[in-house]
Amino acid sequence: MRKRARIIYNPTAGREALKQKMIDILGVYEQAGYETSVFATTPEPNSAKNEATRVAKEGFELVVAAGGDGTLNEVVNGLAPLPKRPKLAIIPAGTTNDYARALHIPREDPVDAAKVVLKQQSLKMDVGQAGDNYFINIAGGGLLTELTYDVPSDLKTIFGYLAYLVKGAEMLPRIRPIQMDLKYDGGHFKGKASMFLLAMTNSIGGLERIVPDASLDDGQFTLIIVKTSNMVQIARLLAKVINGGRHIDDPKIIYKKTTKLTAKPVNNKMQINLDGEYGGDAPMVFTNLKQHLDTIVDLDNLPDTAVSDTNTIEAEQKFVQKVDKLS
Repeated sequence: MRKRARIIYNPTAGREALKQKMIDILGVYEQAGYETSVFATTPEPNSAKNEATRVAKEGFELVVAAGGDGTLNEVVNGLAPLPKRPKLAIIPAGTTNDYARALHIPREDPVDAAKVVLKQQSLKMDVGQAGDNYFINIAGGGLLTELTYDVPSDLKTIFGYLAYLVKGAEMLPRIRPIQMDLKYDGGHFKGKASMFLLAMTNSIGGLERIVPDASLDDGQFTLIIVKTSNMVQIARLLAKVINGGRHIDDPKIIYKKTTKLTAKPVNNKMQINLDGEYGGDAPMVFTNLKQHLDTIVDLDNLPDTAVSDTNTIEAEQKFVQKVDKLS
């Protein structure tokens, strides 16, 4: 019996590039030995999540998440709770596609992304659990939550990564710290911070140097606590990220590895962000599920075709230049 694959795709992602190239994408998975079918997500809540769960329970061997980080997060949430999970493949077509960056999956052409399956390589990847929800790239509270919610979807579609830099610069003057109570492996932080991040890859919001020592399958989160809320200091921390990841030794940063985190607010509300989407309010316990999802990857580390795109480099350079002028 032939193996079965189900492509779960967002028909509005990537300016409809997925829809236009779906016949070629199907051909790639058929070539890889999968009897392949397609499901287009709908506006109904949990559309991608429910379909991923359904086909996994029916015994499909491969589920392909085709779309942006939101589509991928839904598919992961559909697969992660199950005792028997199919392999996961990714075709990126969103704004930042952080997880695809980390896996060196091509982001310019969805057909090239699909062709990664032809290498027949996979790796068991970590998955984060936060209460009853799951995430595969980033969780956080504070500034990150505000930023990803405040960037309008149409702006993200048109300008992509640039939209985050522009919105981030706009938000800097109104950043305020909140009281946090964060317990992690071997440590406890209780005090004011502008945000905390729990990272699982080296790519967050399009920036690839926030976690320079990230590992995708070691069972550990990278915890980053930003203790300052000063506009100039935060801008300079971002500049250090862009300039080679030099932020990790800054005294205004706590940078630790941990398998678990318990996050509580202190006399305030703290929203939790999971892979760029609202994931509930703290208190919340985060646990790393080591090597939980077998994922199609390029183990030969082929160059990421879109890492050095001109728009991203120019935006980062302009940001650093503006920070240098701050007093």
